[in-house]
Amino acid sequence: MRIAIKGTSGSGKTTLGQRISRVLEIPHIELDALNWEPGWRDLAHEDLDEFRRRVQTATSGPEWVICGSYSSVDDLILGSATHLVWLDYGRPRVMVQVITRSVARAISGQELWPGTGNREDFRRWPDPEHPIRWAWNTHARRRAEIPPKLQRPEFRQLELEHLRTPRDARRLLERLQRERFRPAPAAGARGPGPGP
Repeated sequence: MRIAIKGTSGSGKTTLGQRISRVLEIPHIELDALNWEPGWRDLAHEDLDEFRRRVQTATSGPEWVICGSYSSVDDLILGSATHLVWLDYGRPRVMVQVITRSVARAISGQELWPGTGNREDFRRWPDPEHPIRWAWNTHARRRAEIPPKLQRPEFRQLELEHLRTPRDARRLLERLQRERFRPAPAAGARGPGPGP
């Protein structure tokens, strides 16, 4: 399986991606980790060729789950993915999640992506591109972007999982867990499909 997870900032893409990665035992790819360089250098805007090269390399394997919403690499990701998980939570839930996450990160001082030195800082919150403001300002636009993409011929192979609540996400994980560890048929047993 090659799974792309999309949704607005703060919807929980990375957390869900990590959980799917553990359940299916496939690599997890975080687009933010590929994009952000030390000093908050944004490759998607400053060196798109390098960002696309990194994404292409990261998704060259046969199985993966990738999370992030960068339209500049949709052709690479959605063109080769088998499944699209759309985290489509309402704005109130997203805002609670993104604010809670930002506060926790600012207090802990944790490095957001290894080797970058980038950390959450309360002083960055007024920035229009800070995740809190970005999530608020782009929620409706991000929600409207997905349906037209699914109609594009190059993305029609995608199986859609449209998750509107955290309960939907839990059910998806439970289903993947069941399917992953379903016992194989006994030797000599006939599986589904046409006979000889």
